[in-house]
Amino acid sequence: MTAAYLSHFGLTLAPFSKEIADADLWLPSSKAALVEELCEALRQHQSVVLTGEPGVGKTCVLRALRHRLPHSGFRLTYCHNATLGRRDFYRQLCLALGLKPSATAAAVFYAVATHVEQLGQERTHPVFLLDESHLLHQDVLDHLHILLNYHWDSQALLSLVLVGLPELEGRLARRHNRSLYSRLHTRLHLSPLSPEDTAEYLRVRLAHAGCERELFASDAVAMLHEAANGALRDMDRLATAALREAARKKKKLVERDTLARVLDSGSHED
Repeated sequence: MTAAYLSHFGLTLAPFSKEIADADLWLPSSKAALVEELCEALRQHQSVVLTGEPGVGKTCVLRALRHRLPHSGFRLTYCHNATLGRRDFYRQLCLALGLKPSATAAAVFYAVATHVEQLGQERTHPVFLLDESHLLHQDVLDHLHILLNYHWDSQALLSLVLVGLPELEGRLARRHNRSLYSRLHTRLHLSPLSPEDTAEYLRVRLAHAGCERELFASDAVAMLHEAANGALRDMDRLATAALREAARKKKKLVERDTLARVLDSGSHED
């Protein structure tokens, strides 16, 4: 990592890196409310679908959930490889759960289902977080509702959290997937940041890096918000590039013309 721009602005660490502890994640009030709604759904042992455009902070929400949900009583398992067929999907789940995957699809499903029941006996509620769920194979979607069925569908021993792009909602709403969709009682959508959220986000992340003064002019903040479309991932990338460009020009403030050069030159690549 280039340290020149950090020393130029008196920063102790890269302010817009994704390498930040769960406890230090910032969420605007609207997203904090969404996390609380997600937590409450899991406390009620419900299953959830969470959608949002790329880069708006879906994984940040999951990390905030991991931080806020009590460790006692819940066991979260995160899976992000959604491009597998049904057998390999369950083998992936086995590995994530610390189980030895078997050879057949029926055996790996049985291993996962048995593990879920054992956790229930231990009064621990398992939560499977399935990221990139818009990419799930249809044969996996066809089977997930069966994974939620325990004791004649009389006990909610498992919660699924399906996370993906907005088209996931459309896939789930198809008649073919109604058995699964009807079991996803909580349906949440994550919107991009508002202009006010963007300004607060910049301040909070810069303060976390050791800077309490404004480093972005107000018109630069507005331009950054528009260029990133309120998406956190693009905002991090562009803000970092703008700080580097300002440091190269020996400026102590990122102004609109600095950000414009970043956008025009394409120098904001990762």
